[in-house]
Amino acid sequence: MPTKMMFLLLKQLVQKPFTNPFPVKHAPKNVTELIEKVQKGEVKIHPPVPVPEDFRGKIHYDPERCIGCRLCIKVCPADAMEWIPELRKIRHYASRCMFCALCVDVCPGKKFPGEEKAVKALAMSEDFLLADYDKYSDNLIEEPPEAKEKGI
Repeated sequence: MPTKMMFLLLKQLVQKPFTNPFPVKHAPKNVTELIEKVQKGEVKIHPPVPVPEDFRGKIHYDPERCIGCRLCIKVCPADAMEWIPELRKIRHYASRCMFCALCVDVCPGKKFPGEEKAVKALAMSEDFLLADYDKYSDNLIEEPPEAKEKGI
């Protein structure tokens, strides 16, 4: 049965690799001097490369949209989701996540009054700077605010 991930995989197999090219031959010999020249306006540096369409960054979780179906937990191959039974919500560990977006694809979401269609509780964001010394830091865990308040 073809899935969205299969089509994405085939598409990526024929694309050339997406990287931010920075060959060593263009690296400055002295970074401090380069920064001083940039501040004086003598040298211009390239702006950051924009995040590509369909980028799979850190998962954003909206607990208000979560209906507690647990489908995301069932499809997660990295076991990055945890069920919080007291709140009927999930906790997502970005340190375990492999950013495959299967949880986002399967999430049915919730429809509030006045909306035409349901909005998913999980979404891929453009955040990609996730380095941290502690794998359980607040930066790497998405959970409902009540879970932190109650210490669950």
